[in-house]
Amino acid sequence: MSSRVLVGVKRVIDYAVKIRVKPDRTGVVTDGVKHSMNPFCEIAVEEAVRLKERKLVKEVIAVSCGPQQVQETIRTALAMGADRGIHVDVSGKDYENLGPLQVSKILAALAKKEDASLVVLGKQAIDDDNNQTGQMTAAMLDWAQGTFASEVVIEGDKIKVVREIDGGLETIQIKMPAVVTADLRLNTPRYATLPNIMKAKKKKIDYMKPSDLGVDLISRIEVVSVDEPPQREAGVKVESVEDLVSKLRDSGRI
Repeated sequence: MSSRVLVGVKRVIDYAVKIRVKPDRTGVVTDGVKHSMNPFCEIAVEEAVRLKERKLVKEVIAVSCGPQQVQETIRTALAMGADRGIHVDVSGKDYENLGPLQVSKILAALAKKEDASLVVLGKQAIDDDNNQTGQMTAAMLDWAQGTFASEVVIEGDKIKVVREIDGGLETIQIKMPAVVTADLRLNTPRYATLPNIMKAKKKKIDYMKPSDLGVDLISRIEVVSVDEPPQREAGVKVESVEDLVSKLRDSGRI
C-alpha cells in the first residue's frame, strides 16, 4: 500500500459568477464575489478519497496556498473525505503574483516533507486555465506523470492512467511515486453530507509559510493588463448557401 496522497485544492471564483475586470485593468474583481473549490480539484479530491476507500492508500492530505479564506476550501475537501489539511499562507502581493511555478515548488517540497508517493491535482484551474502545475510539480520532483486522466488504476507500485488526448484516449503505465492530473471524465465528485461537514470541523489543518518549506515566491511573470473580451457582433441570417458564400467572400473570409 502506498503511504500518502497529496491533493491540491484551489480557491477560485465560482464558475457560475460573471467575471468583471477591475477599472484599472490590473485583474478581475474578487471582493464580495462568491468563491468555491476549482471543479477539477474536486475531481482530484474525489479520486484520492476513492483510492483510500479501496484501501490502496492510507492517508489523503488536502493542500491549498493562499490567504485565510482558503481554509474554507480545505474544509470542503475534508468534508469530502480527506484526512487532514495543510494551509500554506500566501497573502497580499505574493498571492496576487502566485503562479504555477511557485505553487509547484510548494507542492514538491510538501510531497517530500510528507513522504507522499502520489500527488493528485486538477488538470487546470478555471480562473487562469494554465494547465501547468501538475507538469511542473512532476519536473521538480523528477517523478513520473500521468496528465488528463480519465481513469486511474493502481497495481502494486505501478499506475495505469487512461489519458484524454486530441485523437481519443491513450493508456500509459507509470511507476510510483507519481503526479496525476484529473480530467473531467475521471469521476463525479460527491456532495459533502452534513455529518461529514460537522466531522470536518474537527479534522486538523496544519499552517505554514512558504519560507518554512524553503520556497521563494519571486514571480518571473508580470501581468501587463487584463481586458474584457471584445463584444460579439450580431449575426446575419442568409437565405441560401450561395448568399452565405457571397457574404463570406465580400467580407474577405474566403
